[in-house]
Amino acid sequence: MNDAAPAPTPAPAPRRARVRAPELIGKGGWLNTGGEELTLADLRGKIVLLDFWTFCCVNCLHVLDELRDLEEKHRDTLVIVGVHSPKFVHEAEHQAVVDAVERYEVHHPVLDDPELATWKQYAVRAWPTLVVIDPEGYVVAQHAGEGHANAIRTLVEELEAEHEAKGTLRRGDGPYVAPEPVATDLRFPGKAVTLGSGNFLVSDTTRHQLVELAEDGETVVRRIGEGVFREPQGLALLPDGKVVVADTVNHALRTYDPETGAIELVAGTGKQWWQGSPTSGPALDVDLSSPWDVAWWQGKVWIAMAGVHQLWTYDPETGTVGVAAGTTNEGLVDGPAAEAWFAQPSGLAATEDRLWIADSETSALRWIDTEGVVHTAVGTGLFDFGHRDGAAGQALLQHPLGVTALPDGSVAVSDTYNHALRRYDPATGEVTTLATDLREPSDAVLVGGDIVVVESARHRLTRLRLPEEAVQVESAAYRTQREATDIAPGRLRLDVVFQAPTGQKLDERYGPSTRLLVSSTPPELLAGGEGTGTDLFRELELNPDVTEGVLHVSAMAASCDDDPANEYPACHVHQQDWGVPVKVTETGATRLPLILAGMDG
Repeated sequence: MNDAAPAPTPAPAPRRARVRAPELIGKGGWLNTGGEELTLADLRGKIVLLDFWTFCCVNCLHVLDELRDLEEKHRDTLVIVGVHSPKFVHEAEHQAVVDAVERYEVHHPVLDDPELATWKQYAVRAWPTLVVIDPEGYVVAQHAGEGHANAIRTLVEELEAEHEAKGTLRRGDGPYVAPEPVATDLRFPGKAVTLGSGNFLVSDTTRHQLVELAEDGETVVRRIGEGVFREPQGLALLPDGKVVVADTVNHALRTYDPETGAIELVAGTGKQWWQGSPTSGPALDVDLSSPWDVAWWQGKVWIAMAGVHQLWTYDPETGTVGVAAGTTNEGLVDGPAAEAWFAQPSGLAATEDRLWIADSETSALRWIDTEGVVHTAVGTGLFDFGHRDGAAGQALLQHPLGVTALPDGSVAVSDTYNHALRRYDPATGEVTTLATDLREPSDAVLVGGDIVVVESARHRLTRLRLPEEAVQVESAAYRTQREATDIAPGRLRLDVVFQAPTGQKLDERYGPSTRLLVSSTPPELLAGGEGTGTDLFRELELNPDVTEGVLHVSAMAASCDDDPANEYPACHVHQQDWGVPVKVTETGATRLPLILAGMDG
């Protein structure tokens, strides 16, 4: 007789929708695989996480960082595949994708999909989107936006257990092959300033440090802050001679003293700001989100807070930070600072009466005046871009990252994805081209009668004479190409799909834990249903006189660990913005599902 206790019955595997994953195809081919072409059959037995990203998108860069720990801890079972899906024309260039993979230290295979073939096969609607494929080749989850790393970690652990038991899990090294390192003095530099000595201080972004160069812009004098910074970007001289540094991926501001070499943290906690976090207070107690540039204006440090589409300020006198302009909604809306919308502000330049802003995702040049009102000089919104000179109202830029004030009151724009230096003159309202054949210029500084350009993708500073006459260029206009969704006239049901991760529930301790904001371009597209609410569904009423446009949808959901015994459960915020091109047709859909997390039933 066997008196041993019976073995516990293993918990049944969770039931999941099983949708066969489409093949991975992309005209640009594969990176980080040692030249090998990958198929889903090659990845069978592994858990595969597809990361649909594009390198202009700061939210995509946040997700790259969110996934690093997961990638390391599950490297023998999980293969992350970046599917690069471009928004801008420049991002469809293969070399630009190669550069971005190195610039942002992507340590997994990347499929270059310039024609959005795989994007369309997976019915992706937003950057970033994450899709989980199980070891048998079935899609089991989809997530849009940021904040999903914990949910994906839980799912990966469930899939590991489930497929280990079934014998369908294959452990071992994945297909990632690291490229050969390249030796240059700078590697994807971001911004620059001139020091009192006449030397240049440059943020050497990919090497996570600052570099001081001699007046020739080439000779390395010293390297600064190794192990301190993470992808630093913006630099600004303060009245006391120190330099304030936008420590972008550390979500912080630091000062550097060229005289003593001292580096000091002055703002940020090291954690990324999320909806619901404080927006003002003691600088070292308030979270920031991907500060990209800084400028000294009106007695404060102004911060281009790219990660939340706002401008903030840091006051060294009081040691405080606070929101100065922007709502966190992504787009182009002018007006009083508290009502304005930005889209990844990435460059700042101060004059006496204006703070100029390179608003990258709207391909716009904007400014805020001393009364706190936001204006647009060039640019129309998230989807139109190009290289066109002439009257500012019809001129086009392509994802500019820098702006530099010139002595005559005009400004030079580092028109990054056009590989050009442009000029806007407020006196004439004209846009011209100063120089071309610059590789991803991201900033420029004046030195006498010259302008020194940070050529980020050529890893150098380039000195140019400020030209007397504009360069003549052939005009080009583009619109972000995404297939429109056919919707029926009349009423449209909008559903944001959100399923709390295993072991979590919606955090409703302090009221509703979800938020939904809906608007449209043109505004006349919606006859009803726009605005903000707490439900993740909305009945929209379409205007019968408007047949196409874009629905702008912003959703947020907060979930916490579902453990009644834990007084302080860990909570996670999930958020995403969608711009959905729509076309009104009689045979169109009456329901529009957008997946924030989970699967649409």
